[in-house]
Amino acid sequence: MIEAIRNAHDIAMERDERVVVFGEDAGYFGGVFRCTAGLQKKYGKNRCFDAPINESGIVGAGIGMAAYGLRPVVEIQFADYVYPAYDQIVSEAARLRYRSAGQFTCPMVIRMPTGGGIFGGQTHSQSPEALFTHVSGLKVVVPSNPVDAKGLLMAAIEDPDPVIFLEPKRLYNGPFNGHHDRPIVAWKSHPMGEVDDGYYTTPLGRAAVRRAGGDVTVLAYGTMVHVAEAAADERGVDAEVIDLRTLLPLDMETIETSVKKTGRCVVVHEATRTSGFGAELCALVQEKCFFHLEAPVTRVTGWDTPYPHAQEWAYFPGPDRVGRALTQVLEG
Repeated sequence: MIEAIRNAHDIAMERDERVVVFGEDAGYFGGVFRCTAGLQKKYGKNRCFDAPINESGIVGAGIGMAAYGLRPVVEIQFADYVYPAYDQIVSEAARLRYRSAGQFTCPMVIRMPTGGGIFGGQTHSQSPEALFTHVSGLKVVVPSNPVDAKGLLMAAIEDPDPVIFLEPKRLYNGPFNGHHDRPIVAWKSHPMGEVDDGYYTTPLGRAAVRRAGGDVTVLAYGTMVHVAEAAADERGVDAEVIDLRTLLPLDMETIETSVKKTGRCVVVHEATRTSGFGAELCALVQEKCFFHLEAPVTRVTGWDTPYPHAQEWAYFPGPDRVGRALTQVLEG
């Protein structure tokens, strides 16, 4: 996924001189995860550069650039660091088109690694997507594989409004992410897909059916897509796994079609349970598909606790927890 994201930057910068890339260590070093490696050398310091350790300033500068015609792609080193910039994102970036009656827009992308899986502890492992899905005026994207990561990032850069682009760290380096005793899917090595090195986009707002099935619908995004597929395989459940890809705007049509077919729904995400995005998904499924449901909509999530470093792999929804939920809704 790192290579796919880097390639998307490269193509976007080559195609459009308005695209600029910056953030903490994003220039000379190429980012702590190397997603912008080589861009400064190729395009110069005016288009790919380092920023001070000031997330509010990084996003604020990007908003100003976007308002005056550039297309900034800013990197927040970890999603956990975005909170100082939250006011800029919510009060400025998300509102600019509306408060100016269209006189100014904010075509910028805010990229950030999200989730756990690297033993980063409480301040390097959070999943804050629900904080952004609550904000009108933003788009929120979470890819689950390199092919989509590149296509969705290209689409996000070309979008006329601000996009929050969340990159699951557990998927950055393929199945093992540097920890050979901690694979993404301990139960099997999951193929990540070959990426076309040319230009293409993946439309925002469209989900993908990763695994067709007729008994239960599983809604997931990011790393949890792979966990859901593995759980269905392990339990022998005829589950339809939907990769949401974009949380805002949400592809409710695909969700509704699937749930009305299966009559059951399980929602899976890595973030904490209370007020997580899964609660919104459950509410929407209940509103749209109530008379087709054969069992209550079920959530499988992270714990309601500060991120537990010592119990990281128990905190994640794994195939066993997801599998038990699948069995529960089928029996229900």
